[in-house]
Amino acid sequence: MVKLILTHEVTGLGAAGDVVEVKDGYARNYLVPRGLATRWTKGGQKQVDQIQAARRSRAIATIEEARDVRDRLQANPVTVAVRAGENGRLFGAVTTTDIAEAVQAAGGPKLDRRKIEVPRPIKALGTHKVHVRLHEDVQATLDVTVVPAK
Repeated sequence: MVKLILTHEVTGLGAAGDVVEVKDGYARNYLVPRGLATRWTKGGQKQVDQIQAARRSRAIATIEEARDVRDRLQANPVTVAVRAGENGRLFGAVTTTDIAEAVQAAGGPKLDRRKIEVPRPIKALGTHKVHVRLHEDVQATLDVTVVPAK
């Protein structure tokens, strides 16, 4: 087992700034090369404190606030306008950044694009469901309507 400091959120493992122990191969072949984690050292504790302070400043503070944001998101479907071909297929895909910008343009809260999870890439017009992790215990399901840009 290897002790690592996560620099980004890894689903199923932890959030940025967490100190975790994982198997050596997982650390060596996946987490460290992709920049998702660094090896833990005593000097790395300062880095952990900085990452956690930044995360606290961006995070939704309480569960009640997260539930309020979830209710607002689920009540208002989001529309994203993108370039599409005549058969309804998109040129590219709708990204999490596009979704975050559309939510904010529709009067919703500012969302971190890394908290938005798209189950399958959105490459066609229509309505799609995406998940937004607002808090450790609160998730929102958001309806994203993809329309052709004019």
